[in-house]
Amino acid sequence: MSDRISLDDLNGRDRAGFIAALGDIFEHTPWVAEGAYARRPFATVAALHEAMMGVVRARTEAEQATFVAVHPDLAGKAARAGAMTAASVSEQAGLGLDRLSEEEYGRFEALNTAYRERFGFPFVICVRRQTRDAILDAFERRLAHERAEELAAALAEIGHITRLRLVERVDGPGAPEVVGRLSTHVLDTHKGGPAAGVGIDLYEVGASGRALLRQATTNEDGRTDAPLIAGAPLRIGTYELVFQMGAYFAARGLDLPERPFLDAVPIRFGIAEPEGHYHVPLAVTPWSYSTYRGS
Repeated sequence: MSDRISLDDLNGRDRAGFIAALGDIFEHTPWVAEGAYARRPFATVAALHEAMMGVVRARTEAEQATFVAVHPDLAGKAARAGAMTAASVSEQAGLGLDRLSEEEYGRFEALNTAYRERFGFPFVICVRRQTRDAILDAFERRLAHERAEELAAALAEIGHITRLRLVERVDGPGAPEVVGRLSTHVLDTHKGGPAAGVGIDLYEVGASGRALLRQATTNEDGRTDAPLIAGAPLRIGTYELVFQMGAYFAARGLDLPERPFLDAVPIRFGIAEPEGHYHVPLAVTPWSYSTYRGS
């Protein structure tokens, strides 16, 4: 379903209409929407999501494990065979899990198999909040969990997955926070003001190298016209901002050596809060720079 539905519309629907609208938010589990129907009306979208999660939490541990088991493996056989819901296909494709090399598929298959053998259900994680490296790190880390701890972790991740899906489906007040923001600001402390015209490259840094995500140029306020990332969760992982300060100071006409002390200035940082605001400013002169996490 591509059209958004108003919360008022949902509150006024009969049982069949309510389930038809929300039955696919939780993977292959329309009984979650059916259980939430009795708790209408919902004042906020967040309350609707909490009610749906409450239906899941009210089930026994065995029923919860069966519920988790309907979710697909990451980059697994179901993905390659096309046997997943459209939402899962889109979410995994957004991270490139449908375009892995045979070696990469092999690694995911080995982890999927080890995980299922240990816990009896598939590894579930909200891929829209993760980089590929972060997913693999989480795979390894969570394999060490006890089963009850891992079942709780899987349900928490399903909460993240369905929160994103619900916010995209339902329009109404009190939507839960599901997006983050990455921004920057370049201050030329040599002249005592913002640095305009600085080229900026944003990379995701992973085990296999760096991937260029965006290029931008600072405006008269020393900022980019729009955030570097916005409107979606920030993916947990490692990033690098590269500021082209050599070209900027050369354009100012300063009396500098032929080979400048600072040219491309890299700042590597980690993102751990997908719904957070990460502001990474640069205070710079031709001979020094500093940074911090701003607000």
